[in-house]
Amino acid sequence: MIDAPRVVVSAPSSGHGKTAIAVGLLAALAARGLDAAGFKVGPDHTDAAYLGLAAGHPGRNLDPRLVGPQRIAPLFAHGSADAEIAVVEGTMGLFDSLAGRPEIDSTAAIATSLRAPVVLVVDVGSMGQSVAALAHGFRAYDEMLWLGGVILNRVASDRHEQLLRDALDDIGVPVFGALRRRDLPAVLPSRQHGVVPVMQRAVEAYRGVRRLGEAIAGVVDLDRLLTLARSAPRVPVTAWSAADALAELGPVGDPPTTGTGTVVALAGGPTLSYSYAETAELLAAAGAEVVAFDPLRDETLPAQTGALVIGGALPETYAEELSANRRLCIAVAELARTGRPVIAEGAGLLWLSREFDGRPMCGVLDATGVSLDRTVVGYREATARADTPVARLGARLVGYKQHRGVLTPRAGQTPAWSWGGGPPEGFVWRRVHASQLTLHWASSPVIASRLVAAATSAGTPSGPAPASPTVPVAPAGAAPSAGAVGPAAPVSPGSVGSSAPVSPSAPVSPSAPVPPAAPGSPSAPVSPPAPVGPAVSVSPPAPVSPSGAGQSAVPVSPSGAGRPAVPVGPDATGPRQPTAGPASGRPAPSGGAAPSGGAASRGGAASSGGGVLPGGAGPTDGGPIRPGAGSRAVPAPRAAGSDTESPVEAAGPGGTVGSEPATGAVPNSPAAGPVA
Repeated sequence: MIDAPRVVVSAPSSGHGKTAIAVGLLAALAARGLDAAGFKVGPDHTDAAYLGLAAGHPGRNLDPRLVGPQRIAPLFAHGSADAEIAVVEGTMGLFDSLAGRPEIDSTAAIATSLRAPVVLVVDVGSMGQSVAALAHGFRAYDEMLWLGGVILNRVASDRHEQLLRDALDDIGVPVFGALRRRDLPAVLPSRQHGVVPVMQRAVEAYRGVRRLGEAIAGVVDLDRLLTLARSAPRVPVTAWSAADALAELGPVGDPPTTGTGTVVALAGGPTLSYSYAETAELLAAAGAEVVAFDPLRDETLPAQTGALVIGGALPETYAEELSANRRLCIAVAELARTGRPVIAEGAGLLWLSREFDGRPMCGVLDATGVSLDRTVVGYREATARADTPVARLGARLVGYKQHRGVLTPRAGQTPAWSWGGGPPEGFVWRRVHASQLTLHWASSPVIASRLVAAATSAGTPSGPAPASPTVPVAPAGAAPSAGAVGPAAPVSPGSVGSSAPVSPSAPVSPSAPVPPAAPGSPSAPVSPPAPVGPAVSVSPPAPVSPSGAGQSAVPVSPSGAGRPAVPVGPDATGPRQPTAGPASGRPAPSGGAAPSGGAASRGGAASSGGGVLPGGAGPTDGGPIRPGAGSRAVPAPRAAGSDTESPVEAAGPGGTVGSEPATGAVPNSPAAGPVA
């Protein structure tokens, strides 16, 4: 049952200030002590995050294209339970639809299904009596729509306000408030930061929301608005629940979903994640223990992590911070290498790649990424190309894309999705499913069941998730033997500083010299007898990769506490080309040991279509790559200012700001933009 007082905030088009006013309304109402709930129409995570910050509860998305129109009312009933006021922010114009179906997924259609009154925000900075014609047209266009009144934005003067009020009074449209041109300052953090300021509880985000609430409270008649919201009738509908959604799946063809207590690491913060709010609820209902971690700050995965989920709200603009967190990158790569389920959406795919914009990433996927100068925005009706923790082979789901970064290759040997006759997209490797397509799990609750079942079948981790990075150190003066060449032996960060070579099989006593390798041994480094410094523990045992006589990789730690040392090779000008040993057939990686199942160097030549590296290293596509070494680029300064218009709205109903480079491109789709 929907019985919460509610109102929908919309506008004739994007750019009228509805986001700032919706956030301000929630902040002002919450400041009165009301239990508020915020919702965003469409897939945009950022607006939903600020609505949730203002309300004091996580914001939720209502997107008929992603979850189906039949789930909108149940999801709203679930999110507004016990709320004393619910504010729904629309997307684009009141009757606009990004997917080209305004009768189903426009803001007006959602307001009608919720039987909620609409408050129209109108920028009247260059308008006079015509505001009455505009309001009358919106009210008459759809007889099912309930236009409750308007809020005037960017009013020039008292005389201008009176003129507008008189015109609207003539047609019987109430005015709830009139804001002057400087009443709504650009106080929210820039949209390029996405949900991060809210997730990390930045002072700038709290201050901006508070200022908007104060501005709205001073000019909007909140009592009158509450009276309108409370006049919304009850709607008989069963509220959505994660437990019921999973129970409806039944046992037919689906993995068992028993309470396992499997730890699922969910990228985000304690009150907000990079996924839609229903994701954590579904995982918990499937029997998982959901533990949040922040990929920008935390250097370890949660203890006993059995699966990893990286949602589509992770901003690409934080690639520098993601790359600098080497400890976590190595832990993620190890988790994937050991066969644990990993689901990555949006920028999560870029994070799992070998490098992005020249910065080393996790190295789980043998692909490199670059940023475009335009944004790809649109919905895709995708078909699963493999049986994964996300979906069965051939399953069809609707997802959403919003990104600037693109990978080469676009897909692995086993792609994740295909759609629209275009080339496949995404990567499937072991239990890793990575794609820039973002899904709303409420549309397919079986994802949670499949993920938990896959994590359970992979076994319970025997210890905490890998935390410390293994920093490759080349021994001083080591000469390669005539035998096979293997990956460099990883050395723990605490051992850096000892210049003497160490035996790859056991810790070396401080008082004993290191014996030279036996002649003909393919795995032991040759070194002169010398006293050895502090005891060094080498893990795991592995032969040392030669990097040239007399050359030593020196770990250099960037300034600032809390960041791991970044290994820098002897050649600081760039990554070295891989060389294959005569016996092992493996290329010598330039930045660390490559896990089993495929190896490649950052600077090595790799086939984008799943070819073979020089030296017969085997298929490179989709294989795990140990995070490479290299100097970290200087972070670019962030653009100043506050843009309250999302790329979704900037794209307009056509649905695309930009497109990815043509890789077997197909003609543009008028509803969902170019296939990307």
